[in-house]
Amino acid sequence: MEKIAIDLPPLTTGTLLRRYKRFLADVAVSSGRTITAHCPNSGTMKTCCEPGRTVYLSKSDNPRRKLSHTWELIRMPDSLVGINTLLPNRLAAAAAQNGEIEHLKGYERCRREVMVGNRSRIDLMFTGYGRRDCYVEVKNCTMVQSGVAR
Repeated sequence: MEKIAIDLPPLTTGTLLRRYKRFLADVAVSSGRTITAHCPNSGTMKTCCEPGRTVYLSKSDNPRRKLSHTWELIRMPDSLVGINTLLPNRLAAAAAQNGEIEHLKGYERCRREVMVGNRSRIDLMFTGYGRRDCYVEVKNCTMVQSGVAR
């Protein structure tokens, strides 16, 4: 099987101190500073927000952001776990476009965050000549038990 590659921004390594208010995490970085990072996962993340774990942060230079860092990944005993819920969408789109998802082979175009109705969005929409549109919702998983994502 071919590996699916996506571009990630440079990541800063740190140690998780705490996650709070669902969208905030304090991380100690190697310089000794504590950074408050955006946690883009609104789930409880009960099994993957243990203080002391190694985490990986991306940095944005966008002056309109309240927090410059985003929590992307956490090192768990058996694997890395994705925290940023947008990453699985990017991986799924790349895998489909590389022909790695059998049911999505043959579609010509993939659009992201497509409006459906007045107030809803779907993660991915695949279109192709002579084919019905295919709507795909991608979920992020943060629970790992016995080496299995659940």
